[in-house]
Amino acid sequence: MASFYLDTSALVKRYAIEPGTSWIVGLTNPAAAHLLYTIRLTVAETIAALYRKVRTGEIDARQARQAEAAFRADWAWQYEIGEATEAVVERAMTLARRYPLRGYDALHLAAALEIDNVAQGAGLAPLTLLSADGQHLAAATSEGLAVGDPNRHQ
Repeated sequence: MASFYLDTSALVKRYAIEPGTSWIVGLTNPAAAHLLYTIRLTVAETIAALYRKVRTGEIDARQARQAEAAFRADWAWQYEIGEATEAVVERAMTLARRYPLRGYDALHLAAALEIDNVAQGAGLAPLTLLSADGQHLAAATSEGLAVGDPNRHQ
């Protein structure tokens, strides 16, 4: 059993066909018994990403509704959800000054670092941050996290 933090760019691949979808589907399969972490803001980002795909013609509205329903069902029980606490937001601001990150990516990284600290303190496996964003992965690596890019897995 491994521990993964999924940012939105990785998580949405479970619900919409993109490069790396099969890899993410395998990692998130309940039979794999991995611990899957993310932060609460991911719910809004994922829904936005799905319906952006409708507007760009990548998927149709029916596919988006089906993906949303599957995502909401999984959200209710499969993911461990971190919160944007004051400490996480403060750390995100520091990370945003240090690295060329978008605001939500800084929050994802700050949450992943906090979760990794708690997990390792409890003797759990180190966390691997999954993202399809190269700058996010580079910042996470610089901060000492293991990383995975789903786009490298077809």
